[in-house]
Amino acid sequence: MECDSGPSKDTQTELAERVAAIDVEEQAKGPDVLFSEDMNSMTNNGMSSQTSEDVFLSSQDQRDLSCFQRAASRPILSNRKFSLQERPTGGCLPSQSHAYGPYATGPTSHISPRIVRRPTIESNRVSISDSDDCVQLNQYKLQSEIGKGSYGVVKLAYNQSDDKYYAMKVLSKKRLLKQYGFPRRPPPRGSKTASGEQAKPMAPLDRVYQEIAILKKLDHINIVRLVEVLDDPAEDNLYMVFDLLRKGPVMEVPCDNPFSEEQARVYFRDIVLGIEYLHYQKIIHRDIKPSNLLLGDDGHVKIADFGVSNQFEGNDALLSSTAGTPAFMAPETLSDSGQGFSGKALDVWAMGITLYCFVFGKCPFMDEYILVLHNLIKHKPVEYPGQYVICYLSMLDIV
Repeated sequence: MECDSGPSKDTQTELAERVAAIDVEEQAKGPDVLFSEDMNSMTNNGMSSQTSEDVFLSSQDQRDLSCFQRAASRPILSNRKFSLQERPTGGCLPSQSHAYGPYATGPTSHISPRIVRRPTIESNRVSISDSDDCVQLNQYKLQSEIGKGSYGVVKLAYNQSDDKYYAMKVLSKKRLLKQYGFPRRPPPRGSKTASGEQAKPMAPLDRVYQEIAILKKLDHINIVRLVEVLDDPAEDNLYMVFDLLRKGPVMEVPCDNPFSEEQARVYFRDIVLGIEYLHYQKIIHRDIKPSNLLLGDDGHVKIADFGVSNQFEGNDALLSSTAGTPAFMAPETLSDSGQGFSGKALDVWAMGITLYCFVFGKCPFMDEYILVLHNLIKHKPVEYPGQYVICYLSMLDIV
């Protein structure tokens, strides 16, 4: 009995030593394996590969947790929750050969890779010469007219430097000044609205310069890109060069052939992402409608026309004046109470009217008399065609 017990104890001791050696070996290399596989998992799940204390466990925490290795297929996620107005410091999608930006959310199949935006070029010298078939403006050859507004025109412009076509907006400064009635002056310092305050009405030319200031700081796949501004003090015209979006507005209202619900959802998702970005940048658009939503060659909707937009400080803009297109105005903007209203809420209301247009091809409130239209917006409930079943979903369900 004693002879048999000796080898048994030696065998148990040997096994225990082997197990301990294996544990020590796995503990030594465990954190490296977990870190590497978790990096791959985080890339596959759309997380940033940038190291931060919110995303990765510290080396001490890894040593503490190495005794119970978890499945390597699950990423290490931060316990912190982000609101719609807050984003992590790194990009939401992994970036190697392409940059996506902090608001490139969602599956990679729905996001077009893009290069980091170049700053807007500002030129204060303009050289104009006439040729046989076009007008030469610096490096641009101005060709046919592709749009027209109350203050100027939009022309197709060929850039000889990069061999690309652009849309050039040509504005008459004299016409803008004449509309307001007094000489040019710089944008007022009070153009930004803080909570509880309202900016003074701005002159049309000041509005243009504010639009330029807003566009210069924006960089998002769902916002039009201002490429260059040419403003020569000796010239009457002001020139704004944009990326050319040949497909034009996403929809003309009224429309006999509205979008399917799935197509409307795709376009509406782009609008939500663009407006979320604008509000994060403390900008209220104030004129969201189908004609201000341009369709890019990549299939994404781009928000355009910031002529009546507001910048604000604090959490929201407290507004009291009306601006934008009457059929897309929110009920609170038409109230006689004189109370201020939320700027962000105006954009959300206009987004809802736009979604209605996408699905039904018309605005929910329409009348040829402006006062009657205002009354409909304030008091009439939204009506839907009888063949549609209305499901009340949250914004996240739609997007």
